[in-house]
Amino acid sequence: MTPAPDATQGIGPVLAVFAHPDDAEISAGGTLANWVAAGREGHLLVLTNGDRGSSDPGRDRAELAATRKIETEAAAGELGLASAQILSIHDGELENTPAVREATVRRIREVKAETVLTCDPTAIFFENRYYNHSDHRTAAMIALDSVFPGAGNPHFFSEQLGDGLDAREVHDVWLAWSNDPNHVEDVTDRFETKVAALARHASQLTEGIRFFEDFMQKEAVEAGVKIGVARGEEFRILDLR
Repeated sequence: MTPAPDATQGIGPVLAVFAHPDDAEISAGGTLANWVAAGREGHLLVLTNGDRGSSDPGRDRAELAATRKIETEAAAGELGLASAQILSIHDGELENTPAVREATVRRIREVKAETVLTCDPTAIFFENRYYNHSDHRTAAMIALDSVFPGAGNPHFFSEQLGDGLDAREVHDVWLAWSNDPNHVEDVTDRFETKVAALARHASQLTEGIRFFEDFMQKEAVEAGVKIGVARGEEFRILDLR
């Protein structure tokens, strides 16, 4: 349950790319906090505005999107991230288009990301109890396509070079929510930070995050057992160097 040699030893900036506000915290909040504590600069790009993140039919979607932006920024602060950006795409309507890849490639180049963190697009079914949200799968493909052949090739979105950005080769990609993990990250010392960041998404506390708190605890303990620690997060790591 280990990646290729040195794949976990990055020191440069990290960009997390996820579909919804709270996805990063649920899937990889402890790992992001670990990296920040180790001196890495962390950034978050959320591809939808989360405006359907409610089961209340009377909830105003524009107001919810504004609330979730504030919550995302607060959660990023808990994790120690240097920035958090949210695109204006409506929840449930994410598509892998050139425009969305352009925005993602731009962010990779702007922050000079060495590592990109997203979820595993091949993880569709989780046992016989759940299948993955289409936005999650789409966000992951957008992130992967933006890493390669996107950010590292100067002929993709070459207009960005005129804005002072450079083509950027990403060293490694970490895929959360994977059915084929090859690494467990020890998050024992950052698990409470992960929970605190998730709690910042107050609009979601009655919409299912309380379930995720219990689920995260169980999942973290099960992952930790695999490497002999109290709490862990699992990933499929792709070493691109």
